[in-house]
Amino acid sequence: MNDFDDDFWKILDSLVNDSEIVIDRPKGTTHPKYSNFIYKVDYGYLKKTSSMDGAGIDVWVGSGEKQIDAIMCIVDLMKRDSEIKILIGCTEEEKQLVYQTHNETQWMKGILIRR
Repeated sequence: MNDFDDDFWKILDSLVNDSEIVIDRPKGTTHPKYSNFIYKVDYGYLKKTSSMDGAGIDVWVGSGEKQIDAIMCIVDLMKRDSEIKILIGCTEEEKQLVYQTHNETQWMKGILIRR
């Protein structure tokens, strides 16, 4: 199984390295639909990619070295979908903030898978 795990991270590295990262929700800004939600880590997507919601693959970009640290696998009952979020350069504190973000409501839950 470990070879498959390594291959997963390598192909994810390739996807991220070959994509432009767009930060459309910088740290400290509010969510466009939920004004009480403030982004605690830069949030965006990989340009010219697609995810389950039809938009680009989501990324959380932290303040550390710009490499993939982990992914969040989430289930959203409001949108009735699931997807991954790629964590890039996130410190341990930032990983915890992202984890808490995806688990603070009854409608969305996520697991953090570390590299």
